[in-house]
Amino acid sequence: MLVDNSCLQVGQPAPDFTATAVYDQEFKLIRLLDYIGKYVVLFFYPLDFTFVCPTEITSFSDLYSRFAEINTEVLGVSVDSEYAHLAWLQTDRDNGGLGDLNYPLISDLTKSISRSYNVLTERGQALRGLFIIDKEGILQHSVVNNLDFGRSVHETLRTLQAIQYVQSHPDEVCPANWKPGDSTMIADPIKSKEYFKSL
Repeated sequence: MLVDNSCLQVGQPAPDFTATAVYDQEFKLIRLLDYIGKYVVLFFYPLDFTFVCPTEITSFSDLYSRFAEINTEVLGVSVDSEYAHLAWLQTDRDNGGLGDLNYPLISDLTKSISRSYNVLTERGQALRGLFIIDKEGILQHSVVNNLDFGRSVHETLRTLQAIQYVQSHPDEVCPANWKPGDSTMIADPIKSKEYFKSL
């Protein structure tokens, strides 16, 4: 059973938080509002030293430069302590660890962040929630997976690119499976037919 947070929905401000993170082998205080002016991919994962989690976390790190190129920061969150994060980062990937990452891992030991994003389970761990927050601090996308299956980092990047496109082209909308370079459509009953005729 999840905590009820009916205020959390796309199109609304993302819940702010301040928490300790591990980045570049050091502890650092992170506040979400400090990222205003950038897009943020905020993702939650259940626990450190588990199985599916390192595949997601390292995949985001491996593609980090693609996110950075389009003015986006990646932030990972779990209910573990910053000390557990540090130990996991200091464990090699071939031993189930993370090695060095290109973005911060945030400690949500109090579970307040997971609760505010409505991903906290009764057992006290976070579901695989992923949220894209725009440069104004507005939540634009959310998806939540159950514990046993991972997310697609490439799909996250594609969704982010679609968000950025429509925000910079307010008269256009992106159809299903859109990716950069594909046709968009005009959000108009008449003009949209040009897109449908091209299919």
